[in-house]
Order: sequence, then C-alpha cells, then structure tokens
Amino acid sequence: MAEFKNIRIKDIAEMAGVSVATVDRVLHKRGKISEKALKKVMDALEKTGYKPNLIASTLGSNKVYRIAAMIPDPALDDYWNQSGAGIFKAKEDWSQYNVRIESFYFNLYEKSSFKQVAEKVLQFQPDSILLAPIFYHEALDFFDVLKEKGIPYILFNTNIPEAEPISFIGQDLYQSGRVGAEMLATKMKAPGNIAVLHIYEDIQNAVHLKEKERGFRDYFSDNRLEEFNIQSYDFGSYLVAEFDREVLNVLNRDSISGIFVSTSKGSYLAAAVLDKYGKKDLVLVGYDLLKDNIHYMYDGVINFLINQNPKKQAFLGVSYLVNYLLFKKQPPVTELFPLEVITRENIKSYLYSGLH
Repeated sequence: MAEFKNIRIKDIAEMAGVSVATVDRVLHKRGKISEKALKKVMDALEKTGYKPNLIASTLGSNKVYRIAAMIPDPALDDYWNQSGAGIFKAKEDWSQYNVRIESFYFNLYEKSSFKQVAEKVLQFQPDSILLAPIFYHEALDFFDVLKEKGIPYILFNTNIPEAEPISFIGQDLYQSGRVGAEMLATKMKAPGNIAVLHIYEDIQNAVHLKEKERGFRDYFSDNRLEEFNIQSYDFGSYLVAEFDREVLNVLNRDSISGIFVSTSKGSYLAAAVLDKYGKKDLVLVGYDLLKDNIHYMYDGVINFLINQNPKKQAFLGVSYLVNYLLFKKQPPVTELFPLEVITRENIKSYLYSGLH
C-alpha cells in the first residue's frame, strides 16, 4: 500500500477517530483501552499496513544495522531463486525498521566465486550475516574470519559441524536421505538396482549432499534390505546431449529401477531424461516444489519430492538476525523444518496453501 508508506501515529488516530494517546497505548500495550477503541485502532493499522519504529522507542538509537545475505546466485538455480524470494520478503517486512539488508550472490558452480563474494561481504561491514555455506572448505576459512572479527552469523540449508553460528535453519539432512530411501523401498520391487545421482555438484566439497547419501544408504543397511544394490554417480556435463547420454548409459548398463537425486535442480534434469526416453517406469525421488519438478510430478515421472522450503528458510534467517540485532532476542540454536513428502495426491494442498 504505497499511499500509506509515510503514515504517522497522528494519521492512524484521525482514521480511527481516537486520540494520539490511545494509539500510543495500543502500539506499546500499556494502560487501559476500551474494546471499541482497540478495534478502531487495529482496523486502521490493518488498513494502512503501519509498522511502528520500534527501534527508536525501544533502544533510543538511530543506528542502522547492516545484514548481509550471502547465497548462490538465484539466476542460476530455481531453488536459490526461492531463497532469494524469501530474503526479499523479509527485506520488505522490515523496511520501516533501522536495518539495511543486502544480498550478495556467488556462483554455485565456482568455489573461487565464494571467496570473492565473501570479500565483498566483509567490505560491506555487516553487523550480522545469513549464509548458505555450500562449499565446505571455503566456508571454513570464512568462518575463521567471522570469528576473528566477532561477526555473528546464521547458517541455512547446510550445517557445518565446525562452524559456530548463532543458529542453523534447515533440515536434518541425514534423516532426509533416510526418508528418500524409505520412499524408494516402498515403491520398488525387490531385487533392484538404485542410483544415487549428484548432478552438477562437487560432492567431495558438499557436506549437505554427503549427509543425504549417508542417511540413504544407512536406511537400507539398517533395515537389512540387501536385495537392493546402491550405486552413486556424479554428473557434471552442462551439454544436454552429453548429459542425456551419460545418464542413459548408467540406467541401461546397470539396469537401474530406482533413482534418488540429491538436489532440487538435479531432480527435474533427471526427470527430463526419463520422460524424453520413455523410462517413466523407474521410481524417482527428488527434492522441492520447483516449477519443473511440479510439472514432472503431475506427468507421473517424479514419484516423490521432499520439500525443503528454501523460501521460508531464508525468510526466517533474516528475521532472526533482525530480532537478534534490534531486540537482543537470541534465535534457537537449531531450527529444523519438517521432512514433508510430496506426492501427486497432496501436491495441490501445498501449492494452494501459500505456506511453501
């Protein structure tokens, strides 16, 4: 509501037909207020989208806190596009507060890009940082710098055991892999060959993907499902024809009947190959409600998706940092999102709920 952008307490009072003092009591929850007056003020606040400047009133300071959000470039991956949308929403929600939220994007396919962008983040002189540390070794170096400078940070999507964030937001990735394994095991016929696909990822430098695969394999061993053979494959070709050929070669040569893809983008890339070459009979488990994944689920190519809710993860991360800086409110040490399994039968309920 652009027309109410510079709304004042005085304006709220005039709209509600009450005194400025009454509006002040409502905003600061002090003193006695009649139910009638309270309703009038709340209706006016709702209509204008007014947010009081709690910073000045609570801290008596005009300091503008700087928050840096460092994530993979949203233009390169739909998953990170959703994370970017979460940061943008948080930026809008906190626009009237004394915070400056800036996004810094690195190339998720280039480790050197992470280092370069980390330098830019430090030049920004942030009071706190939201970070998706998908490059393990490079992230460790950055954590050392942040510790030395005393800059608090929150991690999301990927947790690093050696890090010391004030909070981690994401999922239990080990358990996520186990859930993916359970979905495949219930849908496949034994015996069978299963492929764990890591697509466009440096698996040796990706702790989050290793954790998913570890959980996946442990599920089968813990449940003594020895009739299923599991093989892991890495695909790095960016040429469609070559990628298709590599995947088809694995599927045909190793008689694959079930696939677990460790990333959201990889899920629809694998599904595209199955769809293109008539292999819809294979069971495919992937990640996230991306546009192309939704398409292939409706089309019957993807059987299950595990929703990681990247938009909400990023939004919550920024909000926790704002509350930490402005109101000294300590975020939870760990905020684990539920492992939501999406199927063709329940996908509409997620899409129309607006929660993801």
